Amino acid sequence: MIEPNHSDLSIGQQCKLLSIARSSYYYEPKGETEQNLGLMRQIDEQFLETPFFGVRQMTWHLRNDGHLVNEKRIRRLMRLMGLMPIYQKPNTSRPAKGHKTYP
Repeated sequence: MIEPNHSDLSIGQQCKLLSIARSSYYYEPKGETEQNLGLMRQIDEQFLETPFFGVRQMTWHLRNDGHLVNEKRIRRLMRLMGLMPIYQKPNTSRPAKGHKTYP
């Protein structure tokens, strides 16, 4: 899309024509650090054993293993991995016994 060696248009002018910021052209995503990848591996292993662990329990488990982590970090990593704990949700659509059903 953007040709850096274009003879007539500079990179700034090409970005302006495409309606993107010039910083977006130069931006290179960094990816995850080695420490985060290690944490994600441990979260995945623990989640396979206990799929009912949410963010709080996973944070507690990792802290007991000696990692200095907080809930925000674990929540972000679990969301990035697409992990959702399995737990019983409230069933509010079922009527209580003894209540009259109206037509």
